[in-house]
Amino acid sequence: MTDYLINFENIPWEACAVGAEQKVFFKGDQQLRLLKFSDNFVEEDWCLKGHVGFVAAGEMEIDFNGEIKSFKKGDGLWIDGGEASKHKVIVGKGKQVELILFETV
Repeated sequence: MTDYLINFENIPWEACAVGAEQKVFFKGDQQLRLLKFSDNFVEEDWCLKGHVGFVAAGEMEIDFNGEIKSFKKGDGLWIDGGEASKHKVIVGKGKQVELILFETV
């Protein structure tokens, strides 16, 4: 990358689960990920990974081990990794959400 631009329009969507698609840009041990969940996404197991990001479009809820928090367009999120922050994404019927996530790989 020499022009400092990440053109997500030129990166194809790839399915990463039922109801989930992503576009990923890698540089070194960092990645910038555009992630889209639709209402047919079901997270079977608790996610223990940490996430830092921004809700670019739509809305969702996240179940933090029984505590439900709502996120909408314009909200940031910072989820620490580990058992204490285990979580599952919930997308309401007829809804969709797009996230931008900043991650170390």
